Amino acid sequence: MTSLPNPDAPFRIGTRGSPLALAQAHETRARLGKAFDLPEDAFEIVVIKTTGDKILDRPLGEIGGKGLFTREIEDALLDGSIDIAVHSMKDMPVLQPEGLIIDCCLPREDVRDAFLTLDGTALADLPEGTVVGTSSLRRKSQLLHKRPDLQIVEFRGNVQTRLRKLEDGVATGTFLAMAGLRRLGLTDLSATPIPTDEMLPAVAQGAIGIERRRDDTRAGDMLSAISDTPTVQRLAAERAFLKALDGSCQTPIAGLAELDGGSMKLRGEILRIDGSEAQADGTDGAIEDGPEMGRALAATLLDRAGPGFLTH
Repeated sequence: MTSLPNPDAPFRIGTRGSPLALAQAHETRARLGKAFDLPEDAFEIVVIKTTGDKILDRPLGEIGGKGLFTREIEDALLDGSIDIAVHSMKDMPVLQPEGLIIDCCLPREDVRDAFLTLDGTALADLPEGTVVGTSSLRRKSQLLHKRPDLQIVEFRGNVQTRLRKLEDGVATGTFLAMAGLRRLGLTDLSATPIPTDEMLPAVAQGAIGIERRRDDTRAGDMLSAISDTPTVQRLAAERAFLKALDGSCQTPIAGLAELDGGSMKLRGEILRIDGSEAQADGTDGAIEDGPEMGRALAATLLDRAGPGFLTH
């Protein structure tokens, strides 16, 4: 296939409207254009405002969790308003609506979290009682587990919004994903990357997934040309781990799969919401066994943690 079946109808790419979401949609368009020698005007980027974008003053867990950033976009996909949808995979529920599928991921970016302050102060150097802003339950729980002396405040919004909040003194520091900083060209900010053995990232952090209608063979053929197999393999393990834990924005869960030749190493962590306890472990095996490794690791951690661990 070297061109779209209908060159007069642009291929519509659905996305949220944040700077990062648009950067991810533009990357998708560029990769498809290069793969099929198509100009930019062969595509149309369709911005869709989601519930999560509209409600910025409450924690995600209070208003519905992960689906808040996907529901309206998936509705547009199902009704044919768009042809594909570009998502940050860490925002995606583990189950897609009937008729939709995610079988394409772009090459994964830096998976690490970064700690951002206006003066470059590292997380380990924060004085007792320092106020840190984050909207991520995972990051909050991980931080409280290591530094129960710190104060945590709710901190939602894009990179620019969070910078303004730091300048206004709402908090001294906040967390961002290195992947987002790289995609936005903001690596010059005073953000310190945090090694994954110090803060295990969210499941699928740094990965862009592209959703389509399951019966849309045109989109399927196009996306198969730009899908990155190692990223797909890693996310299969991580998301199986998340699914077995019934993960949502209301449960602090971290997980990361890494490839080494023909083998995979999978690490996972679950935490009490208040950070008072954490359970972490890892496993390794053949890449093709990734989903089973994810399920087994989840079972191990749940068994060790005991009932009610993730809800208290």
